[in-house]
Amino acid sequence: MRWWCSAQTVAWDWTWRPYLGVWILVLLMAAAYVWISRTDRAAARGGVDGRPESSHRRGWLFWLGLFLFWLALDWPVGALGGGYLASAHMLQFLLVGLVAPILLELGLPTSFYDRLARRPLALRVVRFVTQPLMALAIFNAVLVITHHPRIVDTWMSTQLGSFGIDALWFLAGVIFWWPVVCPVPERPRFPDLARMGYLFGNTIIAGFLALILVFAELPVYGVYELAPPTGWLTSREDQQIAGILMKVGGAAIMWTVMSVIFFRWYGRENPDGEVASAGPPPSHAGVRG
Repeated sequence: MRWWCSAQTVAWDWTWRPYLGVWILVLLMAAAYVWISRTDRAAARGGVDGRPESSHRRGWLFWLGLFLFWLALDWPVGALGGGYLASAHMLQFLLVGLVAPILLELGLPTSFYDRLARRPLALRVVRFVTQPLMALAIFNAVLVITHHPRIVDTWMSTQLGSFGIDALWFLAGVIFWWPVVCPVPERPRFPDLARMGYLFGNTIIAGFLALILVFAELPVYGVYELAPPTGWLTSREDQQIAGILMKVGGAAIMWTVMSVIFFRWYGRENPDGEVASAGPPPSHAGVRG
């Protein structure tokens, strides 16, 4: 049994092969969530933010995010992305680096953020790495590095290297979404309109990389060009689909979150169809309502 997905030289088949490392990691994350959420139950019974159901809603978001995280890394998506299809590899990136992190952050109990706010050293580190410009730079640096042909061809050939790419995607995604959806630390100078600009700015470099994959005359990644054929796509078609997924899928995620932020901002500014009195937006405004 292999502990993580990586490139192999054997022909693809549909025999189920679980990855032990993925299962252990997911179970540890689930156990940590259950432990943290126990301290939040008393507040949840009385309702958080005036909504008794809010704790349950956060729980559903967390478990959905954890499920998508597991789905992206375990068989068959993890196996296909590990060394057979660049398109499956790109789907992994979207799920691990963009979708799962925001759902997990939105799903964390409020007690987690309360504890973080009471730890000055941890809060100082989080505040530094999640400054919007810093977070944007970190995410896009990881995006470029982990999609560089030399890195992909070298790292995807080993289980440890493949794990490293997945870990970088996830950590970069957590940092990227943090200033948008997490209430700690407070960011009164990062209002809703600035958050929308932040999200839009994240589509630029990804769009450029997507164009390279779509219009390249030759396969960019040797690990997928030389992979045992699955019989579904040529290596160039596979690469083009990967580029389209990066461009369209990534943009769809950004625009979906931007739309949520916009309509919530508009609803606050126009509660009765008229513009509300001017004033700074709430510091916790964002996707988390």
